[in-house]
Amino acid sequence: MPKRFVVAASEFSELSRSDTGFELAEGLTAAAQQLHETSSPHATLRTAVRLAVRILPGVEYAGISVIEPKAHRQTLAWTDEVVRSADALSAGREHHPYLNRLWTAPVARIEDAAAEDGDLALSGLGLRSVLSLRLRADRRRLTVLTAYAREPRAFDESATRIGRLFTAHVGIALDSATLREQLTEAMRTRDLIGQATGILMERLDIDASEAFASLVRTSQRENVKLRDLARRIVDAGEGA
Repeated sequence: MPKRFVVAASEFSELSRSDTGFELAEGLTAAAQQLHETSSPHATLRTAVRLAVRILPGVEYAGISVIEPKAHRQTLAWTDEVVRSADALSAGREHHPYLNRLWTAPVARIEDAAAEDGDLALSGLGLRSVLSLRLRADRRRLTVLTAYAREPRAFDESATRIGRLFTAHVGIALDSATLREQLTEAMRTRDLIGQATGILMERLDIDASEAFASLVRTSQRENVKLRDLARRIVDAGEGA
């Protein structure tokens, strides 16, 4: 099960003692509501990058990507095409120190991509500041929200703390959307298998348990998922 990086509320206790803190709390509450109203995991990701630009201080562009060993990177959601270009530049750079940090720490920053120890490829796109925050992590892949800005040193410690709190909301909403999608798919699969079983019962004059056993045997013999086999039988029955 992928790990979420949830930030304790105590880390933000100082924010609640100011008007800015109340505004942030209201903004995060509204963001959480929008995230939980999304209809699918992909919609959650698209909403998250849009909200990141509105909520996180200094952010001009944002994207969510999956990073695998050897720096394979796939962009899942983005606000602007420059985000996809930036992700493509880092893909395949196995020894990129910035990406390597994300495997051992929940946050990685580039203060100024144009500096001597920065990332000249990113600065060539006009991106000077980068802030990446992990959403999920396991041994095989990371899911990361990355924010970009054209100005150097755009993301301070406050932006990082707010970003971690925001990504905690995103992670919870993403888990909820994924679970809803899985449950919906499970119900559809159950109904589909039930239809296929009924067709076999009628066609072969057998009972439900025998029809289901026949489905399972055929699935194993042909190395086809039970759901796909059931769909094939139902489609054939409807076309008959």
